[in-house]
Amino acid sequence: MPKVVPHIKEYLQAQEPQAPRMKDAPVFYRNLEEALDTRRVDQNLIVFRDFKEGVDFSSNDFLSLATTGQLRDEFFEELNRHPNFRLGATSSRLLDGNSSYMETIEKEIAEFHNAEDAIIVNSGYEANGAIYTAIPRPGDAIVYDELSHASTHDGMKNSVALTRVSFRHNDIDSLEETLVYIRDTQPLIQKGERCVLIAVESIYSMDGDVCPLKEMVDVAKEVFPLGNAQFVVDEAHGTGVVGRQGGGLVQELGLEKEIAIRMHTFGKALASNGACILSNSTVKTMLINFARGIIYTTAPSFLVLAGIRAGYNLLKADMTVKAQERVQYLVKLFFKTIQAHPAYERAAETGILRVPLADGYETRPFVTQVVPVWTRPHQNLFLVFHLQMAKYCAYPIDFPVVPKGAPRVRCVFHNHNTDAEVEGLAHTLYEWAQEMLDIEDGKVSSKIPVAARQAFTWTAEGETNGNGVKA
Repeated sequence: MPKVVPHIKEYLQAQEPQAPRMKDAPVFYRNLEEALDTRRVDQNLIVFRDFKEGVDFSSNDFLSLATTGQLRDEFFEELNRHPNFRLGATSSRLLDGNSSYMETIEKEIAEFHNAEDAIIVNSGYEANGAIYTAIPRPGDAIVYDELSHASTHDGMKNSVALTRVSFRHNDIDSLEETLVYIRDTQPLIQKGERCVLIAVESIYSMDGDVCPLKEMVDVAKEVFPLGNAQFVVDEAHGTGVVGRQGGGLVQELGLEKEIAIRMHTFGKALASNGACILSNSTVKTMLINFARGIIYTTAPSFLVLAGIRAGYNLLKADMTVKAQERVQYLVKLFFKTIQAHPAYERAAETGILRVPLADGYETRPFVTQVVPVWTRPHQNLFLVFHLQMAKYCAYPIDFPVVPKGAPRVRCVFHNHNTDAEVEGLAHTLYEWAQEMLDIEDGKVSSKIPVAARQAFTWTAEGETNGNGVKA
């Protein structure tokens, strides 16, 4: 019998409905548990995990700056250069929280990204909230990719731009249709007196695909020749990974002058915290004056700023180039290995297991570090059990993080992964896919794969069924 994996057992136990047991509890808590039970019935209640024993195919440490200690070493050097630093920011940046040190780093970041100006904020979430609440003006419209990040949606909810229309993911024709609709139904926009903000991401965090940004810019120019369609590009998953020195997709395509606003985060490839918004001075001044998330919060501390600067020092010194190249190599190795298995084609055709990004990867200029492995509905959890029992760390992704009916296991590749680990991941996926095909063909009696059956037996000593509900 496999050794119990504690966090799998704890996860399944957490999916057991609680509201029926709380009839005598205060209604305040009972109502909250009823809301949580809507997640539990789908085995989708989110809980904190601490799975450090397995091979990392989950974290956002793409360049391994955190894992290897490379960033830490440069961070300590930065601290040594400023031994008398003040630990806390002490205030909002608009009061006493500003510093010449922060302004210097912003200038350095803007120069690195070929931007006019930059403003550092506490997180990517805060950055997107600031952009969409402060920048659109009354009468403007926001057009956004349907798979835009939650922070973009939350920012738009607080925007004074009441016209917000999505277009199909990465679909240039759909974008054009949407822009034409906006133009033809909004007279002030058609006259060039109001604007359209187009929200996209360079790399999509749950699909791992790349925005066809150049083509979208061309379409926007064609539909709005007066220049009142402007792009906001979220580079959270492109920072440090895409383009020369990791400058991002916009720089890789040479579109710096075509994009009004770029958002880069520092908590992923750069292994620190915070984010920055790249723009011209007008946009920055608008953010300082109208973005409540920037106005009413404490500024980033010196330690956060030093971590950010340390990361950019590594980028500028070409000390991350080999890590970028390594990630490219490993993702291609994974695609090559997974496609070589004789069962892969049938597994993909039946929807049991498929890796859409593997299709045609040889023809793309670069691959991305985020690779979703798609399964049938409700089976991604079974796959995760199989992977984690084999000591591979990856997690299931379900609604509401992704659309309903689009379950997957999100695999992320890093500089610190070895060839053997990547090939092992592919072979472990094979094992599970073959087992599911055998179940499909009636070659085994159980409809539940071995790892999932084992996980359920760990939960309360077999007292729960496959839905995490007491039998």
